[in-house]
Amino acid sequence: MLKDQDLFEHLSTRTWKMTEDWYRSLDKSKAGVYGLTDPEKVDLLKKQNHEFHLRFCAMFEKDSNEFKTGFQDWIETIAKDDAHLDTPIVEVIEEFFRTQQQYLDEIGEYVLTNKEQISQEKLIQWTKAVVETISKVIVEFTDKNSKAAEERMNSQQQMIIEMSAPVILLAEKTGMLPLIGEITPHRAEIMFEKALAQSSKHNLEKLFIDLSGVPLIDTMVAQQVFQLIKGLEIIGVRVALSGISPVIAQTAVQLGIKFVDIEVYNTIAQALKHHRVHLV
Repeated sequence: MLKDQDLFEHLSTRTWKMTEDWYRSLDKSKAGVYGLTDPEKVDLLKKQNHEFHLRFCAMFEKDSNEFKTGFQDWIETIAKDDAHLDTPIVEVIEEFFRTQQQYLDEIGEYVLTNKEQISQEKLIQWTKAVVETISKVIVEFTDKNSKAAEERMNSQQQMIIEMSAPVILLAEKTGMLPLIGEITPHRAEIMFEKALAQSSKHNLEKLFIDLSGVPLIDTMVAQQVFQLIKGLEIIGVRVALSGISPVIAQTAVQLGIKFVDIEVYNTIAQALKHHRVHLV
């Protein structure tokens, strides 16, 4: 890592000025973190930017390993920050490049005021160090930000899946499981696990599974539906199916699945009427 104590001291005294200059010239029509107007969030953005400067300036003072360690936690924090995750990555990279230009301008001014003491070779070394370091920060940030975005998306999808199959309590010891939308094998596994747990929790004796909101299911999901029915029967819950479309019926026939000992109704309304269920 390139060391120069005089340059470090010059830059470190100007970190807040650089932050304020950066924010003043920021295009606030941008999406995500750069367009926030809440004073507290703006202050946080400035603080994050200032912390960048404190760490970046250290490249002219600290050893390479110490510098990298100090920068790593900043990159990790910003990459996982919700506001930055909501910001298009190209806009974040643009701000890194604007910050790079800030440093090149600051170094240029510093050289002009101390031109008799600073050689052309030294200026080239500083310029190269700034460009190379910003490039490394961008690569590291992009990698961690992409991983954080993927983790957040997977977490959100998991939460949606877990919330998408609630057992609705219709009456004492009677519930309904409405299935809606495309059911993938993974979603089916989680949904049916939840259905078993909720049926046991509510001490159900009867569960209506309505498939009218499911456009189609593949052979694997169809098998899981019937495995769920068997699992429910084992814990003492009798099942009635409703809303089976011709496509789903055809899949069941192709699988050789027989609706023996399973109540089947055209609609959920028909099933509830037949059982004279009085809603709670």
